[in-house]
Amino acid sequence: MSDSISSLLSSVRLFADARNWEQFHSPKNLAMALIVEAGELVEHFQWLSEQESCALSSSQREEVALEMADVLIYLCRLSDRLDIDLLAAARKKMRINEEKYPVKRARNSRTKYTAWREEE
Repeated sequence: MSDSISSLLSSVRLFADARNWEQFHSPKNLAMALIVEAGELVEHFQWLSEQESCALSSSQREEVALEMADVLIYLCRLSDRLDIDLLAAARKKMRINEEKYPVKRARNSRTKYTAWREEE
C-alpha cells in the first residue's frame, strides 16, 4: 500500500463509508472531533517540563503517536468532506509564512509577526 496523503484519505473514507458514518461527519462535527483529539494529545504533555517533553519513554511516545494519528485522521476526513487538497493548502500556507516570517527577521525570535510593528 502506498504511503501518501491520497492513500490515507482513501482508507479513511472507506472506513467511514463501511460504517455509514457520512451522516455524522459534517464539517462542523469533524472539526469538533479534531479539537477533542488535539486535546487528548496535549494531555500527554500537561505538567511536563520542557526537558521531560523532549525525553518521552517509548510507551509515552507510542501513546503520543496514536493521538497524533487520530488528529491526522480527523484532519484528513475533514479535508475530504470539504474537498480541500491538504498538501496544496499546506504549500500555500508555507509560502504565506515565508513572507510573514522572513529569515532575517524571524531567526532566533519567538515574536509573532504582528508584534514586530509595535517593536519598530
